[in-house]
Amino acid sequence: MITNKQRSFVIYGLAALLLVIPFIGMQFTKEINWSGFDFLIAGILLFGTAFCVDMVLKMEKKNARRMFYIVIILLALFLIWAELAVGIFGSPVAGS
Repeated sequence: MITNKQRSFVIYGLAALLLVIPFIGMQFTKEINWSGFDFLIAGILLFGTAFCVDMVLKMEKKNARRMFYIVIILLALFLIWAELAVGIFGSPVAGS
C-alpha cells in the first residue's frame, strides 16, 4: 500500500518532471525558447495543480468525488495552459 508521503512525492515529482522537459529540450534545439518568466509561470501552474490534487486526495474519501475534482482541476490547468500558449479565448494574457 502506498502512503500519503509516497503519493505526494510522486505527484510533485511528476510536476517537476514536466517542468524539466522544456529545459532539456532547450539544450538540443532552438525551437524551444522559454524565458525565466515562462518557467516561473509553468512552475506555478504545475505545482499549484499538484498541490490541489494532493489536497483532494488527502481530504476526499469517496473515489467518485476524488476523480470528479481531479478532472476539474486538470481541465482548468489545460485551459489556462492553452490560453497562455496560443490564446484560444483571445484574452489579454494570451501568448499570441
